[in-house]
Amino acid sequence: MASEVMGRTNHSIVSEFVFLGLTNSWEIQLLLLVFSVLLYFASMMGNIAIVFTVTLDTHLHSPMYFLLANLSVIDMLFCSITAPKMICDIFKKHKSISFGGCFTQIFFSHAVGGSEMVLLIAMAFDRYVAICKPLRYLTIMSPNMCLCFLITSWIIGLIHSLVQLVFVVDLPFCGPNILDSFYCDLPRLLRLACTNTQELQFMVTINSGFISVGSFALLIISYIFILFTVWKHSSGGLSKALSTLSAHITVVVLFFGPLMFFYTWPSPTSHLDKYLAIFDAFITPFLNPVIYTFRNKEMNVAIRRLYSRFMHYRKIS
Repeated sequence: MASEVMGRTNHSIVSEFVFLGLTNSWEIQLLLLVFSVLLYFASMMGNIAIVFTVTLDTHLHSPMYFLLANLSVIDMLFCSITAPKMICDIFKKHKSISFGGCFTQIFFSHAVGGSEMVLLIAMAFDRYVAICKPLRYLTIMSPNMCLCFLITSWIIGLIHSLVQLVFVVDLPFCGPNILDSFYCDLPRLLRLACTNTQELQFMVTINSGFISVGSFALLIISYIFILFTVWKHSSGGLSKALSTLSAHITVVVLFFGPLMFFYTWPSPTSHLDKYLAIFDAFITPFLNPVIYTFRNKEMNVAIRRLYSRFMHYRKIS
């Protein structure tokens, strides 16, 4: 991807982009280093634990946990796109990224982010079928349907990312190359192009902003519909349904909140978007396994079961 981008942008004078980072204060940089390393390590370990638990424990071989394991894979990919470079750059005076590396980072962040949007919608549909049509759950959420959801999420994510880059990779960059951020993304990058990019900025807002808002609205409406359906049939089951959906609603709000700010705010020039990006890159992938593990009895039991099995094999060996 990077070599293709470099080949198509030979008319640009700029060969690299320079990040301003988050702060110049040594004390805050040290705090950020500790904070980011711990969160990145915890998010990777937590999501790996979910993937292994779902894969190895036969009690969790169900559609919901299949989707959850794939959400963990996406979270690991998403936080690995920007987090390692940010950690390496914290104490560097010259924080830079190559031209091709910048576009590669944009490509993967939008592809993985778009896939996560679709997967969250699939998880909402899974909860709708489980709560509102329990007798037909295994028929509707068949292995083929789950695989179809997964493939569709990646196809839509790739299309979403490619549609934007097709119009951006040929832009000339001949002057400023400083990005007031710690990662590459389209809104700030378009401001550096040596041409009028208002139409492209509008396209990015439509493609990323409205998709984010539309997906978020669709998910919230679906959760409200599920709760209303449960309440209409059995008021006693409302609290159980709300408990089940609260983890999903929390994940959706944490994921879509920063995204909607990035791509729908009319003039994203404040420092707030940089700190929201930290939230999206580090905290959300860390909180997802925490939310789904601590609030899920089956997952807790499965993790303890695997841990006991591991300790038993270790004693035997």
